Amino acid sequence: MARGMPEDPELAVQEPDRRSPGNMEGKRNIQIIEWEHLDKKKFYVFGVAMTMMIRVSVYPFTLIRTRLQVQKGKSLYHGTFDAFVKILRADGVTGLYRGFLVNTFTLISGQCYVTTYELTRKFVADYSQSNTVKSLVAGGSASLVAQSITVPIDVVSQHLMMQRKGEKMGRFQVRGNLEGQGLIAFGQTKDIIRQILRADGLRGFYRGYVASLLTYIPNSAVWWPFYHFYAEQLSRLCPQECPHIVFQAISGPLAAATASVLTNPMDVIRTRVQVEGKSSIILTFRQLMAEEGPWGLMKGLSARIISATPSTIVIVVGYESLKKLSLRPELVDSRHW
Repeated sequence: MARGMPEDPELAVQEPDRRSPGNMEGKRNIQIIEWEHLDKKKFYVFGVAMTMMIRVSVYPFTLIRTRLQVQKGKSLYHGTFDAFVKILRADGVTGLYRGFLVNTFTLISGQCYVTTYELTRKFVADYSQSNTVKSLVAGGSASLVAQSITVPIDVVSQHLMMQRKGEKMGRFQVRGNLEGQGLIAFGQTKDIIRQILRADGLRGFYRGYVASLLTYIPNSAVWWPFYHFYAEQLSRLCPQECPHIVFQAISGPLAAATASVLTNPMDVIRTRVQVEGKSSIILTFRQLMAEEGPWGLMKGLSARIISATPSTIVIVVGYESLKKLSLRPELVDSRHW
């Protein structure tokens, strides 16, 4: 037990049985802060602020990834850096933030995600003490809840991301000037919403929902076990006095890269279904394979990993720090950081 651990069993973090060599939990050096250890008010207040800062920093790469996945071949951009430079030259910094205000509504789904994740871990713990099982089930469940809220917001923001001077990229084109403040005006959002309703009805806001679930549930379910796995391996290689946050910060991007490679094909299909108005995942897959071959399934992967690396470091450090800051007062001294 760490020094300062309270003696009250209701407050104590359970130390795994280290006598069981076959159990990953039994070899753990890192104490995971669970839902019951948190001050919920602090957790939500700090969480919203942290999430907003992360979204501001990574949104340009989300926009670039979306455009790379939608374009035919390399008709407009030759890669992540080329897209960044061209968008900056054509539209300025604001061009990298098209649809950002709409996208901020996903803060709601973000809070639903972390709440579902933590509560599901607590529920699964009654049936299994395996951290892999808890992470897998909780990650997938959290993504299911979050995507049900996020998809309509994503559909609208992705169409806004496609707005550019010159050649049309998406199905819909907003009317009016794309200069200056018009880039972030809610008038354009209303215009896109009207066009979606006119073309597809309410179903249009859930276009690509199944593809989103097939992308993000596996991504989330895979990320958490790999995150804990990499952190566990690094903790064994590092001196015991090494701060846990160091190898947690390294483990996050490693897990994100692993999950991105495994789920990028479905992410490409999801984006095309949502932006191009496709009605079938299978037909979209066949068309992509016919036009661009297997490498088409890896489009936007570098942008995804580039955006995921810094953002995941920030997310991991932020989330672990958030949980540390949100610890109930009687548990604060019980953690090695």
